[in-house]
Amino acid sequence: MPEYLGDTFMAIIETEAALHEAHRDNHTHRDVNGGWLRPAVFGAMDGLVSNLALMTGVAGGAVGHQTIVLSGLAGLAAGAFSMAAGEYTSVASQRELVEAELDVERRELRKHPKDEEAELAALYEARGVEPELAKAVAEQLSRDPELALEIHAREELGIDPGDLPSPLVAAVSSFGSFALGALLPVLPYLLGATTLWPALLLALLGLFLCGAVVAKVTARSWWYSGLRQLALGGAAAGVTYALGSLFGTAVG
Repeated sequence: MPEYLGDTFMAIIETEAALHEAHRDNHTHRDVNGGWLRPAVFGAMDGLVSNLALMTGVAGGAVGHQTIVLSGLAGLAAGAFSMAAGEYTSVASQRELVEAELDVERRELRKHPKDEEAELAALYEARGVEPELAKAVAEQLSRDPELALEIHAREELGIDPGDLPSPLVAAVSSFGSFALGALLPVLPYLLGATTLWPALLLALLGLFLCGAVVAKVTARSWWYSGLRQLALGGAAAGVTYALGSLFGTAVG
């Protein structure tokens, strides 16, 4: 191998090995998709908007505050369990699909190692690596079965075998974030309030704060994001209150 290719070859091998060690040691970079913040904030926002809308709809029917509190607590429990079950099923299905694809790749590496090595070399060639160097890199990386699987999974499937999501963690996170958001409009009643206004004001403040936090993910200005969420949540509450008043009068 020419000397200049040998230097490049060693640089690529060292880079891949370093990446492998970093992932194995749980070294992670900042998630540009928002990491845990995005699902947590949106889960809380979902709980806040849906429970606020539910409670204002019930309040529009001119019922007692005990009924409003009961509807809020029921909405919190039902929504949180529904979110947790849905998230668990979704993440578990995704994980099972990924693990099935990894099993296929693992079998191919075991049964047809040379074909997989050639496939990896072709991937590097397609990225501009010279054929001789691409072949040498693929051969070197294929000597370690676990490293080879990780490289193939990243290059072909776009996944990291060591960073698969946990269905249980996703379910618990969804339950907690939704319940926290849904609790806000109920909290004033639990502290002794007997009218809708304290619950409405606290919920609207929560909506603004959630929108402001979302700005950390979307790169929008915090006040724009906060006001937008405030308007959307307020509109939902207004519509359900009007419907509650309409149907409450009709039923009454």
